[in-house]
Amino acid sequence: MPCTLAPMPALLLAALVAGCSRYDGPRIPQNPLVTSLTVREVAAGLTNPLYLTAPPGDGRLFIVEQPGRIRVVDGGRLLPEPFLDLTAKVLSGGERGLLSVAFHPEYGTNGHFYVYYTDLNGDTTVERYAVSSDPNVADAGSAALVLSIPHRLAGNHNGGLLQFGPDHTLYVGTGDGGGAGDPQGNGQNLGSLLGKLLRIDVNHGPIIPYAIPASNPFVGRAGARGEVWALGLRNPWRFAFDTVEGRLYVADVGQNRLEEVSVAGISEAGVNYGWNVMEANACYASNDCDRTGLRLPVIQYSHDGGACSITGGYVYRGSAAGMAGVRGHYFYSDYCAGWLRSFRLASDGTVAEERSWPVPDLGNVLSFGQDSAGELYILSATGRVFQIVPADESSPRLSALGVLRLSALGPRLSTTAGSPGGRPPRRGVPH
Repeated sequence: MPCTLAPMPALLLAALVAGCSRYDGPRIPQNPLVTSLTVREVAAGLTNPLYLTAPPGDGRLFIVEQPGRIRVVDGGRLLPEPFLDLTAKVLSGGERGLLSVAFHPEYGTNGHFYVYYTDLNGDTTVERYAVSSDPNVADAGSAALVLSIPHRLAGNHNGGLLQFGPDHTLYVGTGDGGGAGDPQGNGQNLGSLLGKLLRIDVNHGPIIPYAIPASNPFVGRAGARGEVWALGLRNPWRFAFDTVEGRLYVADVGQNRLEEVSVAGISEAGVNYGWNVMEANACYASNDCDRTGLRLPVIQYSHDGGACSITGGYVYRGSAAGMAGVRGHYFYSDYCAGWLRSFRLASDGTVAEERSWPVPDLGNVLSFGQDSAGELYILSATGRVFQIVPADESSPRLSALGVLRLSALGPRLSTTAGSPGGRPPRRGVPH
């Protein structure tokens, strides 16, 4: 997130920021892309929708609202009553609030799900809940604390995502604790849970909140927390697993110059993403730094053109008609710029098929979501949720939304650095 926030209660603040890069947006494709995309509204009237997900095999959509509610879309209708209302215990505003939810892989059997929020003291909190006898209502009294991380020195850089990995362990992305440049030095400190990707085992019943997997890379190391799976993160607002290719994508918000997406193998333990030695591929605090052992991004972009804070998404693995051309593409956006971009990683790990999609105006992009079928969604600060769908130029409804077909020419490219002092005013969104 930005270091200085201008509070705007109605909006979340973009929790990520960036600078100079040799790559600054999708390059001109060699051939026109046959697939064209647009968005279709699936819900509206929400309050800062920050996340969307669904239990395995469940056709409903579960949408997290920043103030502390989880809403349900069932059969195309937004249900009036929330699935869970935690507003009385959530500190909401700026980059704080209810930030994500993760359903247990065996939710259909055990009814368990996990929430990530900032409590009334500002601390990062993970709790487990259970569904009630009504599948559209959770049991609010079933709360069980899993993890609490002190986070009171600054209100920004709260991370915000929970996801179960393919091994059924729970991954938790935490911010560095806030303030400009990681003043507490948490990103590179293995003794801190901040600025990390954590991996914990929550499959041990009610007595033990979680166990530390023996395969975690720093188990048994003096002065290190065993929960740490990866380090060197500033504010990993969103990360995503691609089980088809066995990769983990991490979109980390930059300080003043560069936004980035980095990739590791799903089973690759102990990756150091570089913060605060590096900001993306640039040395952060000096003109020269030791990059040995640091994971550099596969994609980065500066703040040129009004960009300010990366909003990471997912690799598309759905099967909707007309979407085959983007299967395997990782989609992402920027909170301030509101564009939609994607790329595909080749088998050798190089970036291919970089695309910029001229979709209708999305507003400030807060997050992406993925349903149980692998289809992707965009969540906007306007309170609307959109599904990414193939465009049909013959459709009057889509044409009225201003659908454009991607041509062989992408956006203008810039290789100049964005001015660290010239970034746009920050809003109250968790990046």
